[in-house]
Amino acid sequence: MADRATAVIAYDGAELLDIACITTPLALANVIGGPRDPYRVQVLSLHAAPIRCETGLILQADGALEHVLGPVDTLIVTGGLGHQRAADAEPLLRHVRRLAATSRRAASVCTGASILAAAGLLDGRRATTHWRFAADLARGYPRVEVDPDPIFIRDGRIATAAGVTSALDLTLSFIEDDHGVSLARQVARNLVTYLQRPGNQAQMSLFTAVGEGNDVVQTAIGFITTHLDADLSTAAVAGHVGVSPRHLTRLFDTHLGRPPARFVRQARTDAAARLLESSTLPVSEIARRCGFGSAEALRQSFVGQYAISPTEHRARFSRTPRPTSAP
Repeated sequence: MADRATAVIAYDGAELLDIACITTPLALANVIGGPRDPYRVQVLSLHAAPIRCETGLILQADGALEHVLGPVDTLIVTGGLGHQRAADAEPLLRHVRRLAATSRRAASVCTGASILAAAGLLDGRRATTHWRFAADLARGYPRVEVDPDPIFIRDGRIATAAGVTSALDLTLSFIEDDHGVSLARQVARNLVTYLQRPGNQAQMSLFTAVGEGNDVVQTAIGFITTHLDADLSTAAVAGHVGVSPRHLTRLFDTHLGRPPARFVRQARTDAAARLLESSTLPVSEIARRCGFGSAEALRQSFVGQYAISPTEHRARFSRTPRPTSAP
């Protein structure tokens, strides 16, 4: 097609940042890259009604959803606190199904996943949404395989993003698919944002996990994340915080949804990822600093958590300049 028609579907109670994290990168891609098939983005609502966003600001729609005959290249449903009303609105769902049927790809941001699910587009697929609403999505749509951890998931031609700024990561990945990594990174730099977080990065950094409501868990987290190269066996951590290993495991399962050993492994891997991105340290040294017995142990944990090797991660996401050869 001559351009990449992109339909961004919104409704009363939509999150304005969800919308902007889609529309702004695509507009920048047009300005920076001047592609032969530029993005033509329309924010659509039923009857072209003004969209009262979560913040109370009113956004004027570009057009009426029902008037867009299609096909569109990309269909994206935004999220927001009004998502449940939108998911119960059959006229909206009917047009989502209609346009998605002929689009090259369809996606949702945040709680927009509930609208795709209500339209039947996520049945049998793996999907994500904002971590606060993941359990609701799983209960309401048992045919959807809900994973609350990644910032976005792409299952075939259907993509779902966790919410808010993860819409930016998903949109950058679309730009990379369409026009290459160079343009995607130029857009990211102009937005002064991270150069494309991998989709399987956790929504909640392990270093921001606080174990709300339990002082023992908070103390254990503080110890783990500041002593990654120490003995962090469950027994050692339990001894440090003054409880039994069994009690510590019960507390971690209750407040963090994972046992201490899994938290430690993820914390070490997360720290290694940050060092790979921000330093030129050898992988073996990063493994040592993060408490892995060897570079191979780090590689195995990294592949298990990020589905790529440490070397691949550094090549894609490094924020340090590569050394240049002397003339």
